[in-house]
Amino acid sequence: MAATALVLAACAPSPSADIAQRRASFDEPLPPMRAFGTPRSSASVRTNTQLAGDFLDLTFMLESGRELPRLTRFEGEITVGLRGSADATLQRDLSRLLTRLQREAGIPIRSAREGEEPSIVVEVLPRKELQRAVPQAACFVVPRVSGWSEFRRQRRSETVDWTTLETRERASVFLPGDVSPQEARDCLHEEIAQALGPLNDLYRLPDSVFNDDNFHTVLTGFDMLMLRVYYDDALSNGMSKAEVAAALPGILARLNPGGQRSGPTPTPPTPRIWIEAIEDALGPRGNMVQRRVAAERAVDLARAAGWRDTRMAFSLYALGRLSLSREPELALAAFIEAAEIYRRLPDTQIQAAHVAMQLAAFSLSAGQTAATIGLVEESLPAVREAENAALLSTLMMMRAEALALQGRTAEARAERTEALGWARYGFGADDVVWARATEIAALAPGPSDR
Repeated sequence: MAATALVLAACAPSPSADIAQRRASFDEPLPPMRAFGTPRSSASVRTNTQLAGDFLDLTFMLESGRELPRLTRFEGEITVGLRGSADATLQRDLSRLLTRLQREAGIPIRSAREGEEPSIVVEVLPRKELQRAVPQAACFVVPRVSGWSEFRRQRRSETVDWTTLETRERASVFLPGDVSPQEARDCLHEEIAQALGPLNDLYRLPDSVFNDDNFHTVLTGFDMLMLRVYYDDALSNGMSKAEVAAALPGILARLNPGGQRSGPTPTPPTPRIWIEAIEDALGPRGNMVQRRVAAERAVDLARAAGWRDTRMAFSLYALGRLSLSREPELALAAFIEAAEIYRRLPDTQIQAAHVAMQLAAFSLSAGQTAATIGLVEESLPAVREAENAALLSTLMMMRAEALALQGRTAEARAERTEALGWARYGFGADDVVWARATEIAALAPGPSDR
């Protein structure tokens, strides 16, 4: 990618729907929704020493910072039942997930038969109803209850306290039904994984859904390995952290022989002050100025700590997003630095693709079609592997606009049609799909802008 192209793009209008004035005219019907085929997950590149530390931190702590005294898991066959207004797409996604858990994690899990009481209930609810009970939660999982009604009765009791568990026998996953198919699927993956195994999220993990940065939306090779370890015969309910730590080297040597090598020292814990800065920057509270200040604080803390890992890059990514509308030059600089970090690391291809989308918006706004196409084509393999249809469709729409600017009309039309098919899965409702397409079309300069 040419650095001069990116510098020139900084002079173009910020890639934000807030300032886009030109609107495309779309009058053709939407194509059929596209769907992903055979999953393609890559193995983790970290050493078994690193993986052991990750497993312990994921397993013996909650996201709140509370410690868990013992390992708990399901025993025997696990069944999953779907309740509520689940459409055919969600049912297909659940079936694909259960198949992956069987094959990749070795977990004896299947769909519950009619009349059978499931081990894990997946209940679909209106988003407003879900958030009345748990504000700001897109979806969540709780132990020891079988469905929404029981949860409502027990939600203020120790029944749904993970720290009091001795073993896992029942759990319920609650997710919204009035969201895009991709958002519902993402909830399925993370919440069923937590129902089965680790309950913590770690910002340092580059290749996992167990990370609040939300770059990964379906279970990765790392996640499947963590779940396979969780259900290994060498572990059992009630084991302490010390007992699990003693068993992990042998388990990982057997399950992940490629990780039996030396490597970098384990990443130090993430300080709470940085997590709070990131949460302030990306959370719902505070105005835009306050959130941007929080992102700047996260960048400063990461620099002071000497980080050159995903946490440094994510701080920059957050700052870039929050600076787009008012300080596009700062946003571009932050995205370029984040891209450099992500490209240097061995397991951050999907993160690099998210940043590339931001950079492609700048280059498209500047009419730099070759740079836009290059950024998109570099990113697509990782995006397809990660099964992120929203990002895939956005990148393809950008490439379609760049192709149209080059006069390659037929290619642009075919690209846009495929992109709209993915957008139906990634964004859901027709009006949301068309709004996204219109925003992307508005980035491309019109004849008077060239």
